[in-house]
Amino acid sequence: MDKRENIGSSDDENFEDANEKIVNELIEEATGVKLTGVNDEYNMSLNEEDDSDHEINEKDSFVDCETSDFIDDESQKEMEKDQTKEEQETAKLKAEELKKQGNEVFKTGDYVKSTEIYTNALRTCPVACEMERSIIYGNRAAAKQKLNLKPAAIDDCTKSLEFNPNYVKVLLRRAALYEETEKLDESLEDNKKILELDPGNHDARAALVRLPPMINERNEKMKAEMIDKLKDLGNMILRPFGLSTRNFELKQDPSSGSYSVNFNQSPQ
Repeated sequence: MDKRENIGSSDDENFEDANEKIVNELIEEATGVKLTGVNDEYNMSLNEEDDSDHEINEKDSFVDCETSDFIDDESQKEMEKDQTKEEQETAKLKAEELKKQGNEVFKTGDYVKSTEIYTNALRTCPVACEMERSIIYGNRAAAKQKLNLKPAAIDDCTKSLEFNPNYVKVLLRRAALYEETEKLDESLEDNKKILELDPGNHDARAALVRLPPMINERNEKMKAEMIDKLKDLGNMILRPFGLSTRNFELKQDPSSGSYSVNFNQSPQ
C-alpha cells in the first residue's frame, strides 16, 4: 500500500507520531535525506552552517599562504649564534629533506601545501647556508606564482637573489612577474642582468626587444594624461582673466625633446 494513503488515517492514539514517521520516510525516499525527529530541520540547518564554516576555513588556508609565511632572517640568524656545527649541519639536512618534500608536493599541483613545506624548510635551514636558502626561496616563489600571488612571489624572488644575485632561473621568474604586474622598467633591468650572466638566453633577448617600446608607449600615455590634467588646472586658473590654455601653444623641439610655450591672443 502507498505510504501516502496512511497519512492521517491511523486510529492509534499516537497517530501524529506515526504520520510523522511516514512523512519522514517519504522525504527520505524522495531526497535521500534521513530525518530522525522533530528537530531535524534545526539539525539540517546546523549541518549547512558546518559546511559553510568548512568553506571559510579552506579560504582562510589560502589567505594564510600569503600572510603567515613571513621569515625573519635576522631574528633567525641571532637564534642560531649558539648552535654548534653539528646542530647546524643537522638543521641543514632536515631543511634539504623538507625542500624535497615540497618539490614532490609541488609536482602534484598542491601549491598551497608546497608553500607551507617550503616555509618550514626556510625556518629550519640555517641562515648561513646561503645557496640552500636561495633555492628554497626560489621554489616558494614558483609555488606562489602558481597561486597567482604575484607580489608575494616577487618578494620571494628578491629574497632568493639576496642570497644568490646570479641565480638566473629566479631572475627570469622575477622578470616575468614584473612584466605581468606592469613594472616594466624593473623587468627590463632583470633581463639585462640575465643577458650579462647568460648571453644566449632567448627569453631575455626577446624581452629586450619587446619591453622598450612598451615602456615608451606607457611613458607617452602618462605624459599625455599629465598634460591633460595640467590643462584642466590651467583653464580653471585662467578663466577669471578671460583666457584658457588654448591661448598658449606648446611646441616640442625635435632635437632635445623639450617644450617651449607661445602666447596666442586670438586662438582659432
